[in-house]
Amino acid sequence: MASHPHARELGDFLRARRGQLRPQDVGLESGGNRKVSGLRREELALLAGLSTDYYQRMEQGREIRPSDAVLDAVATALGLDEKDRRHLFSLARAARQPMRRRAQNIPDLVPDSTRRLLRVMATPAIVLSRHLDLLDWNLLAEMLLGSPYDYPADRLNMLLLMFDPSFADPRTCSNWENQALNYIGMMRSAIAFDPTHPRATAIVGELSIRSADFRRLWARHDVRERVSGTNTFHVPEIGDITMTWDTYPLPGRPGPFMLIFTAEPGGADADRLRILTSLRTAGHSATEFPE
Repeated sequence: MASHPHARELGDFLRARRGQLRPQDVGLESGGNRKVSGLRREELALLAGLSTDYYQRMEQGREIRPSDAVLDAVATALGLDEKDRRHLFSLARAARQPMRRRAQNIPDLVPDSTRRLLRVMATPAIVLSRHLDLLDWNLLAEMLLGSPYDYPADRLNMLLLMFDPSFADPRTCSNWENQALNYIGMMRSAIAFDPTHPRATAIVGELSIRSADFRRLWARHDVRERVSGTNTFHVPEIGDITMTWDTYPLPGRPGPFMLIFTAEPGGADADRLRILTSLRTAGHSATEFPE
């Protein structure tokens, strides 16, 4: 019998987290001829109070049903923070449920009210699907990030774009790795909800083949819930502008979410944002937005 997709994802997560722990992190001796850089399975099992065989079956994604007490012990042994602990429990509880036939994939839709809100906002904003496809944007976001019309519709995905040097070159893009990890972490969260979704598997599969950087960062199994960050963008008309961004979920679970960029009030970046807004008003019309 094929293993449950959530159990496989759980096993991958446990292996990645175990591999990131050093013996000295948990009070063990680090000497000897170790064949692995992280903890051995038997060491992690000992810390969690489990048999090595039981823990090994968890990592192998076999059809077992770990209790919440077992999960709590494993999370503590791995030193997981609250975010990663929630991810662990979410995967394990989903793995306890029978595999269901795949429901028809329903595309993420942007409510008309959200599209209207985008048009009147005085700050850059975009709407992303659960798998980070770009669904809609306002003109200020286009001025900040570049024109989406420069890319085929099926390439308008923030994770694909982060590994496209024409959009974000790691050699020149400020804080590129952290930006990439944010999008990778959000994709991990989406996959935790549905590990076999064809859009997710297509994006991850393509990037795993063509990008060594993606393979390296994806293997970390970092998870992001709805996140925020700060990025600096170069806009030819005004120079560099540093913007803080936050994510806001839209109706539906899982569903699309809005990513909004703002500038710290009273500073030079707020002044540049006002200039960007005036350029939008002077040079563009609302008819240029997608329907």
